Amino acid sequence: MTTTLNDEVRAFWERQPCGTQKEFTGALERGSKAWFEQVEEHRYRVEPFIHGVAQFTRHTGKTMLEIGVGAGTDHLQWARAGCRCHGVDLTDAAIETTRRRLDLYGLRSDLRRLDAETLPFPAASFDLVYSWGVIHHSERPERIIAEIHRVLKPGGRFIGMMYNLWSVAVLKQWVRHGLLAGRPWRSLDDLVWHHIESIGTKAYSRPALHRLFAAFERVETRSLITPYDRYRFPGWLASQFPDPWGFFTAIDAVKRASAS
Repeated sequence: MTTTLNDEVRAFWERQPCGTQKEFTGALERGSKAWFEQVEEHRYRVEPFIHGVAQFTRHTGKTMLEIGVGAGTDHLQWARAGCRCHGVDLTDAAIETTRRRLDLYGLRSDLRRLDAETLPFPAASFDLVYSWGVIHHSERPERIIAEIHRVLKPGGRFIGMMYNLWSVAVLKQWVRHGLLAGRPWRSLDDLVWHHIESIGTKAYSRPALHRLFAAFERVETRSLITPYDRYRFPGWLASQFPDPWGFFTAIDAVKRASAS
């Protein structure tokens, strides 16, 4: 049987949903309420801007889909906000973890293990689609974005994050695996593909992201400086890094209201 890139990506994330490493959760019992709360505390301490980008409570009553539910931390916020929630992920581990997370609070979501390059939902199904740091791991991100556009209702909104190619975090990969490894000619794309999380990871300039989301009527992007950019730099220096140098690019895209 031929192994695809998405098979390799799935195998990587099946081992451990993002943000659930023992270095964050310590000796807490996996799947316990305390364990989940520690996962949540760490996520929003390290990436506090998620709340400002997602604005969970402003979408009460909307029908939403999350692509890549991970440990279920953001999905819980959407459910708490009163959204009608649906979630998909490439891995069983993420679906099971997210279902357990919601069960602890008596909340529900339609959760499915599948490849988001082909979504099983009818066109114009959702008011909102959300995906934080997931699409760039796919073999064909452009297919996921086309599917997002298809399943959004006219006037529907995508909120998410994808990696920024022109960031300090990526430059550090070039220094480590390019310059110091005696291979300074390696491209940034190649370094991201082989050295950031699962094999095949991608990162994009902001103009490239606008091209990927060209089918949408309005697309706004803004990069965010992260701890992954600041890591190993003196605090006084890292504090001066501007957001455009950041590893994360937040995306807010609206589907044309008159679209079919």
